Amino acid sequence: MFDDSDPRKTLAAKAEQSFAGPFCAPEIRDFSQSDPQQTGEDWRAWMMRSTNLVLRLVELDGTAEFHRQGQLDEYTVFSTDPDMRFTIETEAGTVSDHPGNHLFIVPPGDSRVRIEGLGTVTFLFTTRATDLVAMCSNPTVTRNPVIPPFQQWPDPVGGFRLRAYSLDVPDTPGRFGRIFRCTTMMVNLMPRFTAPRDASKVSPHNHASFEQISLTLEGTFEHFLRWPWTPDMANWRPDAHIRCASPSVTVLPPPAIHTTLWTSETTQIVDIFSPPRMDFSEKDGWVLNAADYPAARRDTE
Repeated sequence: MFDDSDPRKTLAAKAEQSFAGPFCAPEIRDFSQSDPQQTGEDWRAWMMRSTNLVLRLVELDGTAEFHRQGQLDEYTVFSTDPDMRFTIETEAGTVSDHPGNHLFIVPPGDSRVRIEGLGTVTFLFTTRATDLVAMCSNPTVTRNPVIPPFQQWPDPVGGFRLRAYSLDVPDTPGRFGRIFRCTTMMVNLMPRFTAPRDASKVSPHNHASFEQISLTLEGTFEHFLRWPWTPDMANWRPDAHIRCASPSVTVLPPPAIHTTLWTSETTQIVDIFSPPRMDFSEKDGWVLNAADYPAARRDTE
């Protein structure tokens, strides 16, 4: 049900599916209205989880430093603030005084991330980082029966190392957002919108077996969700209308039909998936770092 102007309309059609339920509710965290899980002299951080991911959002005015020891898999760090400065040290590469408006993929093992400036930085880990799961505002979540067990995607070309990708990517007709993937997740940094969304051109759709983590960094948004009706009315859920300030996170659960309105003049939203999405990966040119990260075979998705 994508609008004709939406590049996702070109995705391969999905076979009709039926769902029995019961269904899971969305996870919602409005960071602007809740206490942070971590604080420092110049920073504060909110942490929440989905089924497969831990998200840490850091607001700082000064300097903050974060360490990982024996990290089991890759994680990502990104900021859309160009004046932010990053120094990242890993066992497989280092960057020093690197500008923001980049996405970094940090390899497994030991690492240190030092950030300086005024703005917001987002860290994304898998839930294999059990110490971080324990720090989340929602350390446990209801298991969604339609989500399969997590499977990591193939190792990167040339092995694991620190990688930096600029977010200064011009729009291309027919491409959806700015998509990057690694072995554990996919991040789609949508362009900054400069007008509210046209309510006559929304794109309600559903995902059969994976969550969508929608991170709002700027502006106000509204998510609309509707669940399938099943033969057992005990599994029916009422429609949901979620209003989101910034920063906040909404985890959209499968198989709910959903669509989003951005309602302020300037808005920035990021969609996150773990593991990476196969349908986005199969679209030529959509994944900007596809040359570095092979896609999984569809039969192992």
